[in-house]
Formats: sequence, C-alpha cells, structure tokens
Amino acid sequence: MGGGGSALRVCAEHRGGINWLSLSPDGQRLLTGSEDGTARLWSAADGQCCALLQGHESYVTFCQLENEAAFTCSADRTIRKWDVLTGQCLLVFRGHTSIVNRILVANNQLFSSSYDRTARAWSVDAGQASQEFRGHRNCVLTLAYSAPRDLPGAPFEEEAAAGGLLVTGSTDGTAKVWQVASGSCHQTLRGHTGAVLCLVLDAPSHTAFTGSTDATVRAWDILSGEQLRVFREHQGSVICLELANQHVYSGSADRTVKCWLADTGERVRTFTAHRHSVSALKYHAGTLFTGSGDARARAFDAQSGALQRVFRGHALVINCIQVHGQVLYTASHDGALRLWDVRGLPRAPPPRPAAAQRSLSRLFSNKVGCAAAAPLKPA
Repeated sequence: MGGGGSALRVCAEHRGGINWLSLSPDGQRLLTGSEDGTARLWSAADGQCCALLQGHESYVTFCQLENEAAFTCSADRTIRKWDVLTGQCLLVFRGHTSIVNRILVANNQLFSSSYDRTARAWSVDAGQASQEFRGHRNCVLTLAYSAPRDLPGAPFEEEAAAGGLLVTGSTDGTAKVWQVASGSCHQTLRGHTGAVLCLVLDAPSHTAFTGSTDATVRAWDILSGEQLRVFREHQGSVICLELANQHVYSGSADRTVKCWLADTGERVRTFTAHRHSVSALKYHAGTLFTGSGDARARAFDAQSGALQRVFRGHALVINCIQVHGQVLYTASHDGALRLWDVRGLPRAPPPRPAAAQRSLSRLFSNKVGCAAAAPLKPA
C-alpha cells in the first residue's frame, strides 16, 4: 500500500527553506518565497527557474502569483510586486511596522496581515494603503476575502457589500470580519481558546471555518457573527484547512487529517499514516494530498481514506503543496521544490456541478514549522 512516488525534478536553487509556494491561475508558472530573502519564478511544465526576484531585506514569509504579476511579503515589513516576465520589482508597499505574515490579491486589491496587529488593504496598481483594519490584540496571521457579489442584498448589508468583507484570524484567539469599504469591524468571532492558525471561507454560504491551537475547527456565519458548529475530535493544534465538495479537511499536530461534513460538523473520515504534524493540504480530482513534518507527501483516496502513494525525498517539513494536471509540487524547509508524477492515481468521478461550484475555496492557512528527526534518503 502506498507505493513510492517518482520525482520528476528537484529544484534546489534556494539557499534557505521555502516558506510558501503559489501556482498561477493559468497553471503556467510557480512562485516560491524563501528564508534566503528571495523569491523565484519557475516553469510549472519542467521546473526550470525563470526569474530570481531579489530586493527584500529579510526572509520571504508568503507569496501569491497572478498571471500578470507576482507578489511577495517579508519580515522586512514590506510587500513587493514583481513583473513575471523580467523579474523586476514594480512596486514596494510600505506601512506595516512588523513582519508581514500573509497577503491576498483579490478584486483588484491587495490585503495583508502583520505581527503589528493590523491588516491593511492596498491599491494593487498604486501601492498605496487604502484601508487599515485595527482591533486585534495580537498578531494577525491569516486572511480571506468575500467579494461584493457573494454577499446578500439585505439593507443592513449594503455598506458591507460595497467593498466586500475581509476575514482575519489572530493569535489573540479571535477572527474578525471587516467591512473593506469603511474599515470598520463588522463582527468579532469569539469562541476559540487558542490562536487562530488557519481559515477558509465558503463565500456563497458566507461561512468561515477557522482552525486553532485549541484543537478545534469552528464554523461561523460571517454576516451575523454566529458560531454555527464546533468540530472537536483533534488532539492537537489544527494547522491547515481545505474545503472541497462540501467537506472540510483539517490537518493537525496530532498527525492526522480529519474530514467533516461542512453543513453538519459530522466527522466522516480520519486519514492516518503521518509520522509528524500535518502541515499542508490540497484536494485535487478525488485525491487528498498532504504534506507533513516527517518530510513526506502523501496521496489518499478522499472518499475511502486509503493511502495511495507516499512521496519521499525531502529532508525537512513540507510547508506547501500545489497540484496541476498530473504533477504534484512540494516546497520544503530543506530549500527544495520537487515535482512529482501523480499519473496512475485513481480518478474520482466528477462531483455534482452545484457542489463543485460552491466548494472550490482557496486555502489560506498558517504553517507551523516542524522538522523530521533526521534527514530522509531520497527516493
């Protein structure tokens, strides 16, 4: 069970661990952000490095790749926008007073979160801050955005709908919902007893799912602020979340992934076999891919929970994974980007169209660093 996966390519040009990996919407390029203070653009087809993005004065914490531009944020308190063809820096966004943890580009705006306890909204083209969201009592880790078109037209929501809603998660144990147009706090989501590490948003149902160091996942109505459900079976911090086909997948420091029904909170499946914390999740075509502190990636049948394949070769924790076509991309604290052949994995039947349209939410999760006890032999 779980035969070894073959690595198509190992990209080891970074001189420090890779903290994040982003795939362009068109699937043509990859972007990595590293502890070495640089970001790199890669061809998704063959793993060739296309551009080296240099300019940050400290490590790169996170990155997002769009078809026309790349965005990075750093411990140097800045965000940068880059030309994807030339690798030149186009804009520097200055204003945060501490490490920038996350960025999110949506609706022609850039949102950011920071250890300075704020989140901010910026003009993507001008590089100027258009809004500051202040109210958390500790650092802001994670972000999600609901566009105006996803919000109902009730009279009391008209102001919120004008610019959409931003949802933030913090180490102060709360998540907050902000009106982007006004900068005011719309709701504070209280209930967790530990830091909120990860967050996913099902925009059509205006439901946020948060994962915490208190070992729970919680579902919230972002319009009313009501806590809808609590998912309680984990025995360790919830590090990452994925939402797919009306199921919530949660990866934990307890070395498991659990699958829950999004609308009821019922736990329907547990994925085991990890030897360390589960640090990354990605659902693709009926397969659940996981990355772990044991330096391995794994492929599970999402419906049965069966382990299908193990991908060995990294030496340290896998911080991020992406999948496109028949290739799995893994980025690790060992500094390597690896491309893996996933051909031969069973293909699930397509989901019902309504469920598919609702569920393919973007993953915004906070990684927790952990390392394998000893380097593992490459495959």
